[in-house]
Amino acid sequence: MARKRKNMRQIKEVLRLRHEHQLSVREIGRSCGLAPSTVNDYLQRAQAAGLTWPVPETLSEPQLQELLMSGGKAASPVEPSPALPDWPHLRQELGRKGVTLHLLWREYRQVHPQGYGYSRFCELYGRWAGTIDPPLRQVHLPGEKLFVDWAGPTIPIHQADGTVRGAYLFVAVLGASNKTYVEAFGDMKLASWITAHCHAYAFFGGVAKVLVPDNTKTAVLQPCRYEPLLHRVYQEMAAHYGATIIPARIKKPKDKAKVEGGVLISERKILAALRDCTFFGVVELNAAIKPLLDELNGQPFQKLEGSRDQWFEQQEKAVLLPLPASAYDPATWLEPQVNIDYHVVVDKHYYSVPHALVHQTVEARLTATTVEIFHHGQRVASHVRSAQPGRFTTVPEHRPKSHQKYLQWSPGRLQQWGEKIGPACGRTVREILERQPHPEQGFRSCLGLFRLGKALGETRLEAACRRALHLGTCSYRSIKSILEHHLEAQPLELDLPLPSPAHDNLRGSQYYA
Repeated sequence: MARKRKNMRQIKEVLRLRHEHQLSVREIGRSCGLAPSTVNDYLQRAQAAGLTWPVPETLSEPQLQELLMSGGKAASPVEPSPALPDWPHLRQELGRKGVTLHLLWREYRQVHPQGYGYSRFCELYGRWAGTIDPPLRQVHLPGEKLFVDWAGPTIPIHQADGTVRGAYLFVAVLGASNKTYVEAFGDMKLASWITAHCHAYAFFGGVAKVLVPDNTKTAVLQPCRYEPLLHRVYQEMAAHYGATIIPARIKKPKDKAKVEGGVLISERKILAALRDCTFFGVVELNAAIKPLLDELNGQPFQKLEGSRDQWFEQQEKAVLLPLPASAYDPATWLEPQVNIDYHVVVDKHYYSVPHALVHQTVEARLTATTVEIFHHGQRVASHVRSAQPGRFTTVPEHRPKSHQKYLQWSPGRLQQWGEKIGPACGRTVREILERQPHPEQGFRSCLGLFRLGKALGETRLEAACRRALHLGTCSYRSIKSILEHHLEAQPLELDLPLPSPAHDNLRGSQYYA
């Protein structure tokens, strides 16, 4: 079509130079870049068609071409074109599962045996589809968007046990400069996804205002065109860096065309270059990727001036958001329930929370070094993360007041309390604590004595302890019995054991001699 239009312009220019300036055939040929024979052919055809200069404005280019080609005579009848398919119906049918253009073409030829061939059929459909859904040329402002995705092909990593695992390639592309970041990871899990973003921000030295990911599960939990449900950790990471997440629409690769192109270029410039290399670890693989990535960003564009690095330095670097003071610490969220002992279990370790939250469900945010507990969005506890299973990490303030008071007692403090009442009470406390395999096992008995002294008076308790020491019965039950029967007021027997009283029923030791 463009060639025909060019020919029409040349014919008009030939006629203008001939009739307005009376140039010769050779002069016209030099001016228009045409052979003299071609100029002469144009002039003869125009003369046969009765065309002069200026050409009537009402004469369209197709009509002008028809006059010149027919020599002024009526054009020969043109064979009618084959019937066109119903393009809207074809487009609707292509949306059904398993339907292809080849199948639709076969059905079309069954109805129109003299219709278009398959290649022409596909070409015509592509032209029609381009008119109803033309691509939107996106213009990306410097520092506005960062497009991220995983590359499709994996890179084999040879393990020590002889097995081979695939490494996945993370690709991030800035919208304005096209500067690209590539890094390999052993998996596509959440931790790798978050770490890849942190490393990309560090590589660029700044943060783009908008993150445009695909609808991968590590980014979007529930895809939706209007209100996608983002992964909490991913959203938290973006907030840490001051970025906003706008996922690409489902089945709309043009929304992230930048990273689609970046993935394709990375596969050609990096994966293809490493196809014959053998790697035994991801660290080794990333060391091989780095020089290829530097070469990719420094390579001049094919159709534009400069390179990715030059465009980044000139246009984008200065307008990126600054990096935060510290990198984001990747976190994991859990929803444990508070046990009756006001502790939650995280990785088989027990962490305390305020006792008022017993039996309630809380949120635990885990990082490599900390465990934070949240309730209704408010942080209620923070602990250093422990790797010891079955152990407890407890904050004293989380315990009930009664538990706090109980745990405030120690053997030394109980001893001091007993001696304050009197020497007999002090000796009794020491006897109780020393008699147990572990001193804490005697705490309850000592606290029982403390309650008896509070209720009946310290004087009576001291006397009861003196009697218990004399009888060798230092225990809470014995002292309580002495106080209940008011035996602490009776005089102490000097000799123990006491002599047996005289009685007819008592035989004595002589009976058995």
